[in-house]
Amino acid sequence: MNDTAPARFQRLLGYLNADPDNPALLADAIRAALDAGEPDRANALAAHLRLVTPGSVESGYLTGMVAMHRGDFAAAAGRFRDLLGVREDAATRFNLAWSLAMTGDKAAALATLTPSVVEAWPAAAMLRVQLLHEAQAFDDAMTAGKAALARFPDDRGLLAAMATLALDVDDADLARICASRAGDHPEALAALGILDLHAGNLAAAHAAFDRSIATREVNPRAWIGRGLAELAGHQPAQAAPHLDRGAQQFSDHIGSWIAAGWAWYLAGDAAAARQRFERALAIDANFAESHGSLAVVDIADGQRDAARRRMTTALRLDRACFSAALAGALLASDDPAAAAVIVERAMATPIDGGQMTIASYFARLTQPTLH
Repeated sequence: MNDTAPARFQRLLGYLNADPDNPALLADAIRAALDAGEPDRANALAAHLRLVTPGSVESGYLTGMVAMHRGDFAAAAGRFRDLLGVREDAATRFNLAWSLAMTGDKAAALATLTPSVVEAWPAAAMLRVQLLHEAQAFDDAMTAGKAALARFPDDRGLLAAMATLALDVDDADLARICASRAGDHPEALAALGILDLHAGNLAAAHAAFDRSIATREVNPRAWIGRGLAELAGHQPAQAAPHLDRGAQQFSDHIGSWIAAGWAWYLAGDAAAARQRFERALAIDANFAESHGSLAVVDIADGQRDAARRRMTTALRLDRACFSAALAGALLASDDPAAAAVIVERAMATPIDGGQMTIASYFARLTQPTLH
């Protein structure tokens, strides 16, 4: 017998033709539809199950699951919240936390993850690590993650979350260990790519980012990493659209827009660069690199007075602002050709006495928790 998810779904639909109001068959068919990637058909079946068994816990739970699969996380959260008022259930609590996180209510999601759920479910432990990480509670996230790994040492999602966390707290050894053990998990592959990028191994970084994106297309860290690898390889025209894609998927992460802007600038499109830098400035007017980067574009457009004002603002916000220092160097030169050489050298010159170039600086700048 062909036991693929679509085949099982079709078989259950055949049974339902003979017994359309059978609650057990309807519940099985809903689950099979979700497994087969048919959330809209699952939704129709869930509506019928609610008619057949009005107010039942199972119909409410499955309706919440269908809403999650359809991307309606607000509706899913409402369903799961109502169910928790009727019974305490680990699966319901976890799905409520996940749905709340997807709606952007991270604090409520974190509060929903009780110790018993986190200790029983690796996915709940992973979510708690991610939520603490996003809240920049790095020590708490690391403590929770290490405790969870002791319980679930082989869970790929948890390992990937820990690899990402370790990257953002500069624990490269832990990041590589966790990422290597997470197999082909897209987040782990993106972490490996960033590690290879920092090490200057561009071929390995490219391969890791490409594998990550092939596994999950909505994958901002991997798109950003792919662009940074191309930027490090002196291919800004190829880097720019990839950095754009990552920045768009992150939406409101400043560093990603800054990196995208620089790729466009180096590709010779100052107008496109300005758009990205202005997007970063709109997100947070107190981020020095936005002002400094716009100062560089102002210089390219011949607006030297405006550039000086922006440079002053950038340095007031951060005395170590890279783009403000670059703007200062450009303002000291009246030769456009010499200015271009200054920018190219700045991109390739180590800035920390070792292997850290501007491209790898952008890799740090684009880490979502460090802006």
